[in-house]
Amino acid sequence: MTTAAATTTLRLASPPEHVFPRLTSAQMARIAAHGHVRRVESGEVLLEMGESGRIFVVTAGSVQTVRMAGDVEEIIVTHGVGSFTGEMAILSGRRGLARTRARETGEVIEVDRSRLMALVQTDSELSDILMRAFILRRLELIAMGSSDVVLLGSRHSAGTLRIKEFLSRNGQPLTYVDLEQDVDAQDLLDRFHVGVHDVPVLICGGRTVLRNPSNEKIAECLGLNAPVDPAQVRDAVIVGAGPAGLAAAVYGASEGLDVLVVESTAPGGQAGSSSRIENYLGFPMGISGQDLAGRAYSQAQKFGAQVTVAKKARALLCKRKPFSIELEDGSTVSARTIVIATGASYRKLAVADLARFEGAGVYYGATPMEAQLCRGEDVIVVGGGNSAGQAAVFLAQTVRRVYMLVRAASLAETMSRYLIRRIEQSPSIELRTRMEIVALEGSDRLEAVRWRNSQTMAVERRAVGHVFVMTGAEPATRWLADCVVLDDKGFIKTGTDLTRDELTAAGWARSRAPHHLETSLPGVFAVGDVRSGNQKRVASAVGEGSTAIALVHQVLKE
Repeated sequence: MTTAAATTTLRLASPPEHVFPRLTSAQMARIAAHGHVRRVESGEVLLEMGESGRIFVVTAGSVQTVRMAGDVEEIIVTHGVGSFTGEMAILSGRRGLARTRARETGEVIEVDRSRLMALVQTDSELSDILMRAFILRRLELIAMGSSDVVLLGSRHSAGTLRIKEFLSRNGQPLTYVDLEQDVDAQDLLDRFHVGVHDVPVLICGGRTVLRNPSNEKIAECLGLNAPVDPAQVRDAVIVGAGPAGLAAAVYGASEGLDVLVVESTAPGGQAGSSSRIENYLGFPMGISGQDLAGRAYSQAQKFGAQVTVAKKARALLCKRKPFSIELEDGSTVSARTIVIATGASYRKLAVADLARFEGAGVYYGATPMEAQLCRGEDVIVVGGGNSAGQAAVFLAQTVRRVYMLVRAASLAETMSRYLIRRIEQSPSIELRTRMEIVALEGSDRLEAVRWRNSQTMAVERRAVGHVFVMTGAEPATRWLADCVVLDDKGFIKTGTDLTRDELTAAGWARSRAPHHLETSLPGVFAVGDVRSGNQKRVASAVGEGSTAIALVHQVLKE
């Protein structure tokens, strides 16, 4: 009788043979060359929850992956002969979400992370099998809420939304307790000696209690980042993990460069908050920004790029070689070349008390998370570009009405035609042209909005508690000080856009002219939305990120 490779009690969203594939004898032999065979005893814990440094391929007996529900083990899957353990945590070096133990006496092939990385980079067949299984397993764990992370918060709290978004975009499952709806929430607060004024509260590892923590504190508590050696000089440090930065990471690491990516929040950048991107090549049905970023992030890890999140660049130390990036925690990372991919953020509304409502009625992204907050209610989308159009169409599926406010007389010059048609055909979207918001009203959260017609100067007031701002672009370049030349709007000038006078003033010392994406500082490149003249499209950003690496190679040879 043949033993099944793996059995699980999960209701899988993906085909079981993809989530828990069975390896052939030839495939297991190739894996064995990268690991070592060991005997395991019944009940032996092979990998504790929180560890992620290795995987096990079962060659005899069976191994179980379990999660802890309090002090009780809950079996996620039983791996038989030909099955293997592990999920995305093994590639990122993050904490594992489950315990692995032997169900019976048997034999496994143990492969540590460094050897596994070498395997997926050199064996294309096994790479496809392992990567697909790891990604799908992480998605299943997220869907089932398999995590020792508990967030206690309120749907009207800006801090709660920030933390949920940070964890979600970093692929970290969590259990969420809504303090306004859960009748047992007070007992949980009392258990950890937490007052209502401390909310939102994050409990990680079932022990550590963090009161309204910063993203950096969360990343530290959850072990989201592998240690960064400050003495190591990288071939390239990429600042920003949006589409441009991730593209540079994938191409750089795949071509053998020592690459470190420093990201202030989570992979994906502004594109990561897009509900659906439909004009990106190769995805005729569209893809969410978060899914696109997740795939690119997995690729970068596969080729060995190190990505660190919740680490914001504070300054470019450009007066010395090699270049260094000073981070907000005071640490520095050094590199022979720098790729700046910090992107741009939506321009904020010029109204009083805006900061008070950010995250509590005013949002800068329209993902399923924000959509849950305003289901069945009226919302406002501000902006006339593609991002605003995508948000309006997405939100119209679940809200009562979308008021779309644009300053221009029409959408024709700023939005793709396919989105304009959808907006025109949607009975839930009401387009208001030549409009701007002039006031926000509310106490602890947004309750009403006033907008004004720029032609008639007439002001309307509506009881709307959700505003999605997606207009204009503010480049993230303040941290650069005087290191590189910027245009009059603060975007980084590169290549032929740099005048001779600007290069002379910047002290350009090379006999050659700057490369296409090179700034006024030799060896420092700018890509994506942060660059002057960029087309503000995902495809453009990806192209620039990959092109920058070709130029990095040229600089490294100089």
